[in-house]
Amino acid sequence: MRLLVLGGTEFVGRAVAEAALGRGWEVTVFNRGHRQPPPGADLLRGDRTAPGGLDALAEGDWDAVVDTWSAAPRAVRETARLLRGRAGRYAYVSSCSVYAWPWPAGDRADAPLVEGAAADAEQREYALDKRGGELAALESFGADGSLLVRAGMILGPYENVGRLPWWLTRIARGGPVLAPGPRDLPLQYIDARDLANWLLGALERELSGPYDLVSPPGHTTMGAFLDACLAATGADAELCWADPRAVLDAGIEPWTELPVWVPPGGELYDAVHRSDVSRALATGLTCRPVTETVADTWRWLTSIGGTPPRLPDRHAQGLAPEVEARVLAALRDGAPGTASEGGGATGAAPEADGVPGTTPREGVSGQ
Repeated sequence: MRLLVLGGTEFVGRAVAEAALGRGWEVTVFNRGHRQPPPGADLLRGDRTAPGGLDALAEGDWDAVVDTWSAAPRAVRETARLLRGRAGRYAYVSSCSVYAWPWPAGDRADAPLVEGAAADAEQREYALDKRGGELAALESFGADGSLLVRAGMILGPYENVGRLPWWLTRIARGGPVLAPGPRDLPLQYIDARDLANWLLGALERELSGPYDLVSPPGHTTMGAFLDACLAATGADAELCWADPRAVLDAGIEPWTELPVWVPPGGELYDAVHRSDVSRALATGLTCRPVTETVADTWRWLTSIGGTPPRLPDRHAQGLAPEVEARVLAALRDGAPGTASEGGGATGAAPEADGVPGTTPREGVSGQ
């Protein structure tokens, strides 16, 4: 197959391009040329935000297009319009953030979507931008020619949001590490490479419509996740498990200050870690073990010097060392956390993929 990847050098886009090349597909990536595409891919240069920035796509035909755009929907609209009639299918990597808050746990097939999104809009907030991108794809390729991949939290090599890299670098520093419990808390996420493999298979089968894409509920746990970080880094670190109430009473924000973690028993947890992905599983989704995702991410992170890339529109992830030290000291003294104004968010929508805004991206994000 002939595949056009819009982006193709960062996180999800790169995972898609590499997976397609591994299948023997002819891959073309279109971007500003700031980073090199995977070996074997052809590069077309252009800036979707600039006048004439799509000129490099004026000619050519492809069996499918994969678009991971996360900013102004009008860029998706202009690209989809230009490629209409010259590409067989349009796959848009969207986000679960397009669902109206609070997201229901379980099956979201008929869940309401955010209101106010538009295909021709400028950049506003993550959820509206992603829904606008969906509308832009549907406008030019129709429901039958569009594949909408509503991803949950995305982890893996090339991550540019900062969740798994933060945990790895924190644990690599060693010493006592604040580990938010419970240890057996079930987690959901999707490795970017598993997302890519499912997406390419879906294009081969000519699937269309929206699919939530994340691992099955309970694919791993908080304990297994952090144990995998310990094993991958080989660090002399001690996981100091804290009750969720102690973490929240210390004023620590779930999802952002302690990436990946959300306390159980609320809208936020249901939204992030209790999604029904039976449709994706029935159409070929397979998820590698957490140990592989973590080890491969650590290998990539060390290969680039230990400092991960981060998209400029994303809030920094992770807990300040002085806050962690204060909470660990309180736990050692037998006082579970230290109360502070605000107390931590238990019911608000998480920042998009992860992110500026009100709902988890990831992440979708950093595609």
